[in-house]
Amino acid sequence: MADLNRTAVRRSLAGVVTGDRMDKTITVRVERTVQHPVYGKIIRRNTSLHAHDERNEARTGDLVTIEECRPISKTKSWRLRSVDERAAVI
Repeated sequence: MADLNRTAVRRSLAGVVTGDRMDKTITVRVERTVQHPVYGKIIRRNTSLHAHDERNEARTGDLVTIEECRPISKTKSWRLRSVDERAAVI
């Protein structure tokens, strides 16, 4: 019998907001490191993800944490969990 009270284990990632022009949506660049298959050198790879920002609180340059959620739209399957560090205002 399935336990109906359990919560799903959701992946979370940290990244930098690269775009906040859309309403309730931010674009987050997540950086990861991989090893080159032939040469063995550690190289950086970037992934851009769309995340749902219900209160429009994140701005470009902010360091944020996002978590996986149900699909909200065609490209959004992540939700903003927290703004960890604000971007410096010049």
